[in-house]
Amino acid sequence: MNDSIFKKSSPLRHEHQRVGIFIDTQNLYHSARSLYNSNVNYKHLVEAAVGERRLVRAFAYVIKSEASDESKFFEALADLGIETRVKDLQVFYSGEKKADWDVGIAMDIVRLSEKIDTVVLVSGDGDFLEVLRYVKSRGIRAEVMAFKKTTSAKLLEETDDFIDLGGEGGKFLIRQGKGARVNVPRSSHQTSQPSNQPSKMAPRSRWTLRRNLP
Repeated sequence: MNDSIFKKSSPLRHEHQRVGIFIDTQNLYHSARSLYNSNVNYKHLVEAAVGERRLVRAFAYVIKSEASDESKFFEALADLGIETRVKDLQVFYSGEKKADWDVGIAMDIVRLSEKIDTVVLVSGDGDFLEVLRYVKSRGIRAEVMAFKKTTSAKLLEETDDFIDLGGEGGKFLIRQGKGARVNVPRSSHQTSQPSNQPSKMAPRSRWTLRRNLP
């Protein structure tokens, strides 16, 4: 595949576009940890996703941890104008544990599609291919932000614009042990090392959420 697909930067962004951001936090958590031993810099992520455009709503989808208090994490996201969607970890009789937000994220994108001009999907999961095709069929821009090394090739082919969260000199990463960070709470089914407590983030950004939307 031509590497230029990973360097898309469209001039079709403009200040009148209404943007919705949908963040698959578990996908980002695992990719950032396994590839870079780092956390995600959500402040820079949202800034890059919105640019000079107008943010309508931003959602982060989280699996509730059985072991830790996530309130500080949620507060830090709220300071950035990000709303959280929380789901409990399902534990079956067999002991198997399951948790994912794929259907919930896709449904939120569909529900909000009449209110926005651009969908920014923050995930490299190829399961979102059809929902991107759907929004594009309605004349909505479909943009993806994710880690190139763990992003579905089909998703990259479908997107109108792609930002590699592992690029730009580590702009979207916070290395372990360096400064303030926003961590994704570690669910009990995850086996990677515990995350550190997030620090208080900057005051609420300039982006305004429209609470009257679904």
